[in-house]
Amino acid sequence: IYYLIPKKIPVPDSLQHKIVIRTPVERIVLTSTTQIPMLEMLHSEKALVGFPGLRYISSGKTRKRIAEGKIKDLGQNQHMNTELLINLQPELIVGFSIKPQSDIYKNIRKFGIPVILNQDWMEKTPLGKAEYLLFFGALFEKYAQAKQEFSQIATHYNRLKKQIHDTAESPKILSGSLYQDIWHVPAGESYMAQFFKDARGNYLWKDTRGSGSIPLSFESVLLKAQNADYWIAPGLYKSKRKMLQDSPHYKEFKAFQQNNVYTYAEKTGATGGVLFFELATLHPDWVLEDFAQILHPEQFSHRAFHFFSRLKE
Repeated sequence: IYYLIPKKIPVPDSLQHKIVIRTPVERIVLTSTTQIPMLEMLHSEKALVGFPGLRYISSGKTRKRIAEGKIKDLGQNQHMNTELLINLQPELIVGFSIKPQSDIYKNIRKFGIPVILNQDWMEKTPLGKAEYLLFFGALFEKYAQAKQEFSQIATHYNRLKKQIHDTAESPKILSGSLYQDIWHVPAGESYMAQFFKDARGNYLWKDTRGSGSIPLSFESVLLKAQNADYWIAPGLYKSKRKMLQDSPHYKEFKAFQQNNVYTYAEKTGATGGVLFFELATLHPDWVLEDFAQILHPEQFSHRAFHFFSRLKE
């Protein structure tokens, strides 16, 4: 349990031995690029003093602060430079880990620095992930602003979802690609599968269980999805030529033959970070706009892509 206590009031005696975070937080270390846009939306990016792997950050505002030397690179996420981190004197670290008892966070806590694990990756719905904006609103004493911003995102998302479902067909969707002879497709309860559903796409693995990915053989994917209408998010491929170099069998899919393969890998920041990975969590409405244009161009062809683009030859 964490207790958020404004800096302008003293900590009650009853909380002296509890984990107390004084707000507004003025010096923070983040560990996931998905958290950067949330700070910027709340105009709190100046609080960021350290991050593991600065090259992955794409935001123009934050990259400017990196260039000015105001944000230190802490190394790799699970092997952060603890000495440098402590010297930064952060008031809080927002960690990211699928193993909450990670040794790196245990060591950091020993120095009296609070660590909160951001669990947005466990959320199954796009809006559930975006709602973590309220968490940052509380940390920076900007909860009302965060609530207003999230409300606008949710309203836009739900309005667009209704427009799609009122007018659109349900084209068949394939996703993923081969890696070391295994094809990983998003499971039916995953974040991406929920997007496909809200975009009224007939995702061919929609009835599977789980929120991660499902390992399959190429043969089983071809049998099920050879005639899929669209192929969305084929890994980090940027061209059909590269796909065929890795596996000439990709050409057996109708979506590949008809040039209906769409990737998020093409749109990157100045240092090569994929914009989808950084911005999609906070802007699920932008992702849904992209899918509306891809799957239902007759209704939404006037919209510009935010993250996706048709895979080039």
